[in-house]
Amino acid sequence: MVLFERAPAKINLSLDVLGKRDDGYHEVEMIMTAVDLADRVELYSVYGDMIEVSADNQYVPNDERNLAYKAALAFKNKYQINYGVRIEIEKNIPVSAGLGGGSSDAAAVLRGLNRMWSVGASLEELAELGASIGSDVPFCIYSTTALGTGHGEKIRELAAPPPCFVILAKPNIGISTRSIFQKINIDEIMHPDTNEIIRALEEKNFSNLCANIGNALETVTFSLCPNVQHIKERMVQAGASGVLMSGSGPTVAGLVEHYSKAKRIYNGLRGFCDEVYIVQLLDRR
Repeated sequence: MVLFERAPAKINLSLDVLGKRDDGYHEVEMIMTAVDLADRVELYSVYGDMIEVSADNQYVPNDERNLAYKAALAFKNKYQINYGVRIEIEKNIPVSAGLGGGSSDAAAVLRGLNRMWSVGASLEELAELGASIGSDVPFCIYSTTALGTGHGEKIRELAAPPPCFVILAKPNIGISTRSIFQKINIDEIMHPDTNEIIRALEEKNFSNLCANIGNALETVTFSLCPNVQHIKERMVQAGASGVLMSGSGPTVAGLVEHYSKAKRIYNGLRGFCDEVYIVQLLDRR
C-alpha cells in the first residue's frame, strides 16, 4: 500500500518572544499561514516492525534524526502499531530556512499513517502528538492560518488572510533556531502587535496586515547574518507591501497584492539571492 501527502511550507506573519520559561523554552506568540511550496511525502507499507526514511536532499538525514522518522516512531508507540513503513521525501522546501519543512514532513507522516493504518485520530490528537516532535509540527498538522502560543505547540485557528502573492528569498546559509534563541535579549527586541494582525485577518484588510507584520527574532539574526537584512531592505525598496523574516530565518517573505509586482520583485532578487520563489497562500477559506 502507498499513500501520498503534501507537506506545505509555512511562513510567519508575526513572531513575538514573551520571555523564558522555567523549562528552558521561550514563551512565544506567533501567527503562521501555509503557502503552496510543498514537499511530497510518500508512505509505503512494508513487512516487519521497522521505519525507513529517505530524502532526495543531501542535507536531510536519512535516519532517526529526521523529524519524519521521529513522527512515525511516535505514532507507532502511541497507537501500538506493529507494522512497518518506508517514508520517501521529495524536498521542494529549502532546508534550515525558517519555512518549517522538516516539521511539515513530520506532520504529513502523522496524517498519512493515520489514514494508512485506519487509526481515526482527530487533527487535535495528531497535533498533540506532534508537539512532542517539534514546536512547529502542531501548526503543520492543520496548515491553515493559526496563532501558536506556549513554545508554539498551542494552536488556535484564525481567519484566512486576504488573497495575495508572497515572494520568498533565501540566501545560501542555514540558521540554527536554537542558536538564535540563545542570543535573545527580551528588553532589546521588537514586539509585533499580535492583536492588530488578528484584527486585520478578520477584516481581510491587506494594508493593515502589512503594516503590522513583524518578527522579534530579526534583530538577532540580522546581527549574525547581515545578508538577511540586506534582502529585507531590497524587498522593501522594490515595493513589497509587507516584509518580514520567517521563523528564525534566513528566508525573507514579502507580501504583494498583484502578480505583476511580485514578478518584478522576483526578477530583481534573482541575481542577488540563491533561492527565490513566488508562492500563494494555501488558506483560501
